Amino acid sequence: MTQERVSQASRIDGTITVPGDKSISHRALILGALAKGRSYIGNASPAADVLATAACLRACGVWIRDFPPDRFALDGGGVGMSLQTPISALDCANSGTTMRLLAGVIAGADIDATLDGDASLRRRPMRRVADPLRAMGATVDVSAEGTAPLRVRGKGALNGVTWQSPVASAQVKSAILLAGLSADRPTTVIEPLPTRDHTERMLRLCGINVATDGAAVTVHPGQLEPFGLRIPGDISSAAFFFALAAARPGWRLMCPRLGLNPGRTGILMVLEAMGAGLQIEPRDPTAGVEPEGDVEVRGAALHGIVISDALTVRCIDEIPVIAVLASQAEGDTEIRDAGELRTKETDRIALLEDGLRKLGVACESTDDSLIVHGPVRLRAAHLDAAGDHRFAMAWAIAAALVPPGGGETVIDGADAAAVSYPTFFNDLATLLAS
Repeated sequence: MTQERVSQASRIDGTITVPGDKSISHRALILGALAKGRSYIGNASPAADVLATAACLRACGVWIRDFPPDRFALDGGGVGMSLQTPISALDCANSGTTMRLLAGVIAGADIDATLDGDASLRRRPMRRVADPLRAMGATVDVSAEGTAPLRVRGKGALNGVTWQSPVASAQVKSAILLAGLSADRPTTVIEPLPTRDHTERMLRLCGINVATDGAAVTVHPGQLEPFGLRIPGDISSAAFFFALAAARPGWRLMCPRLGLNPGRTGILMVLEAMGAGLQIEPRDPTAGVEPEGDVEVRGAALHGIVISDALTVRCIDEIPVIAVLASQAEGDTEIRDAGELRTKETDRIALLEDGLRKLGVACESTDDSLIVHGPVRLRAAHLDAAGDHRFAMAWAIAAALVPPGGGETVIDGADAAAVSYPTFFNDLATLLAS
């Protein structure tokens, strides 16, 4: 476990190029492994989570070649034929995306594999994936608590189903859609609210028939065509720097070539609603698949807002840094419909409440909401990331917003940032020094 000390920002005015999108990188590796032929991936995320997906695919016999720092080539054997039974449990490390999406892939293959991970991943709910895969004909075992280890014994020809998901989760939806590639008829997933559609877009890129009707998505079984893809920048990584720039009038930050998937742009909607300046210069969609653009955020006098329903879903990963930013806004910011945060790498609502209070912020929570009272003059504190990458970075942004002369904030477990953004602290230091 490493410790980071972060000093205050005196002024922010710069450009940061963030790594490739983590969510898309996972899916590109998985679909490249399933497509029949050679696929090429560029600007892939260097996140530890993505490396876990690559390692699990290799353990299942997939040929993957690295071209550092961010390119891959994969040779796939086709849906139902690409994977072999691994000789030991697949280590998903801290990655829920790896575990849940690969569970769907393995369900449609004639193999037997156990998916495991670190202590944090072993606490995350897996029945939400196991139940639909069982309904499709796979044999799936979880612990008595409904968590990993997750053993999946696949079936070459699954049953197509219509699954009403009780949670709005792109990981759950994607697991079912990936399993549906091996089904005997179309498979439909109906969510409470639409979630990010990276999987659907990539399946279409690979020639699969995917239909979307509101919160319902239907995939038709079939073989995938190989592809070439340059992955856009990760908007969830950029969100930390955007929040920092938005917090003070006169501050500015630009991030080029960011992915602008509509399911991921909630952070931009929140910043604009709070009063920050926002300018987007669209670029041509990546391989015709994912929208992208250059995004600039300018600081302003911010005000509190209510974040709820579909907007919460669209910025669920950015809630920790949004809560930090809310401490600098005039009035109350209320984050509703966020119960899913309690089942992430940590109980993010509880961790937010504890850390914000150490920083001098008044706040309170319910089972699925958090209210932050602002504005507050933040104070330096000793904070714990608790093994959660989003908090290692969110607390760093809070530290940078402590007024000059207020001392250094110490963050325990800062190395957790490598789960999604290994160079975050170096990039932050460069920005603060510029």
